[in-house]
Amino acid sequence: MTHICEIAQLGNPILRRPAEIITDINSSETQDIIKALQDTLASTQGVGIAAPQISLSKQIIIIASRPSARYPNAPLMTPTVMINPSFQALSNEKEKDWEGCLSIPGIRALVPRYKNILVSYSDTNGILVETKFEGFVARIFQHEFDHLNSKVYLDSVEDNQDIFSESEYFKLINT
Repeated sequence: MTHICEIAQLGNPILRRPAEIITDINSSETQDIIKALQDTLASTQGVGIAAPQISLSKQIIIIASRPSARYPNAPLMTPTVMINPSFQALSNEKEKDWEGCLSIPGIRALVPRYKNILVSYSDTNGILVETKFEGFVARIFQHEFDHLNSKVYLDSVEDNQDIFSESEYFKLINT
């Protein structure tokens, strides 16, 4: 049975609350959250989702880069569930690129993010995983990680002129 949740929208207080650490990965509550995140993300054209976006203040994210109408040039990767994630930048080098968010429909913005990061998280079996991400996948991770820390991508925009309506964004990238 699928469980598709409503996506919390900008202005919902849950998006501005730090998410709680998961203490029992095997609990039915945690497994239900993971399933709801998977089903909800699969029902969208998003490339990632965080538990606060389905109104659950828990440190779980999924990154799932895949080409779509929203992200036509996204690389394809297996959806990855990350519990209690953290990261460190592998250099100070940042790159500005376009982001959107299921919680902020109709808007895109240029956001600076680290290009190369080392990510640590527990997988769905409770095994600690360390992996390196670069480029677009590193961007997705940092975007979703921000949701766990009460931030949305617009908080990281350096200049308000870097914020576009989605219709203007698509005109720009399709020229």
